Amino acid sequence: MALTRDIHIVLREDLRRDPEYAAAVLTEATELFLNGEPITARMLLCDLAEAVVGFEAAAAAAGTSVEELRRMLSMEGNPGMDQLAAIFGVLRKHFGLSDQVTAPQMA
Repeated sequence: MALTRDIHIVLREDLRRDPEYAAAVLTEATELFLNGEPITARMLLCDLAEAVVGFEAAAAAAGTSVEELRRMLSMEGNPGMDQLAAIFGVLRKHFGLSDQVTAPQMA
């Protein structure tokens, strides 16, 4: 009997159970993209989409097919900026996060 579990299954269970953790993972995925680690970012987005929205609903909201969404968020995926914006938009909407980006306040 195996004593280990697939990390993606464990992560998705945690994401479903804890919305604050899921929102923090979305922030982490954003930072990973900005810091030049797109593969890891796509893996996190894939787990988030599956766990908190569901691939069918996420694909429909992003205006794409389930197969295309899975392909975009795979290790070999190469989503365009418009596609990434749609995916992030779907997840941000799910968490009730604002689409407004505010500039840091200067002291």
